[in-house]
Amino acid sequence: MLLRRSTLAMAITGLITLAPIVHAAEQGLARQLSDARQQGAIDTAFALSRHLDPFDIQVSVEDGVARLSGAVENPAERDLASELASSIEGVREVDNQLKIDPDLVPTVLEDQARIVTDKTLAQRFDDATLAATVKSKLLWNSNTEGLDIQVRAENGVVSLSGNAGTPAAKELAGELVTNTEGVREVHNHLSISTADSTSAEAQNAANDAAASISDAWITSKVKASFLYSRNLDALNIKVDTREGFVSLSGTVLSNAEKRLAMETARNIRGVRGVDADALRIAS
Repeated sequence: MLLRRSTLAMAITGLITLAPIVHAAEQGLARQLSDARQQGAIDTAFALSRHLDPFDIQVSVEDGVARLSGAVENPAERDLASELASSIEGVREVDNQLKIDPDLVPTVLEDQARIVTDKTLAQRFDDATLAATVKSKLLWNSNTEGLDIQVRAENGVVSLSGNAGTPAAKELAGELVTNTEGVREVHNHLSISTADSTSAEAQNAANDAAASISDAWITSKVKASFLYSRNLDALNIKVDTREGFVSLSGTVLSNAEKRLAMETARNIRGVRGVDADALRIAS
């Protein structure tokens, strides 16, 4: 929405007007400033997402808690909104009150030239959103979660640096990035170290042992990974998880897409197995 796209600018204007409030405590004022910045960042991230931009999503942030309200068409879009909001620095919790309305008609802006007036600002948030998406995919994947990988995105070009541990892990990280929607090019500068590989494996095991990975968490991350993929139509794939076993149903366009969906789900942390018998190839 055009109104939402201008929220960041209005938030900045609002910050200026806060200066005369001399009676506000320094800590309280700092929190208000932080909340306003986070709200603007979330609004802009939603505006730059082709999956969420058509919907009128209201955002408010108070003391690091982001509250989302409004409606989207399906659960995958609702989950994506949570993921994008939680990826914004400083947001410690997301209260997602978005409703699911399958009959909702997305809004189409008539004047596309007015979508974003500051292209530099838009690109900066687009890069930040893309980097957050890539980081999330690397964190959710059971083979890359413990690796020391830094991600930088600039104009759709994603650069990876840090340690991959093994050639296989480096290649997998590159594939995860390449298959992310919005990525034009990947610069994989990950180094390889056996010591780092052993450390990463130990860290992964410790993380999985310490974390309570619920079926709902797995389902959410599988859906989001599908949604982030440039080669899958996430809205036509249904995901159900029971005791770590993921069942996929719905339709895909080819055997290659079905294999990609299975591989993507299988590599999510906590997944014990994947059943895609009900995932059919569209005729």
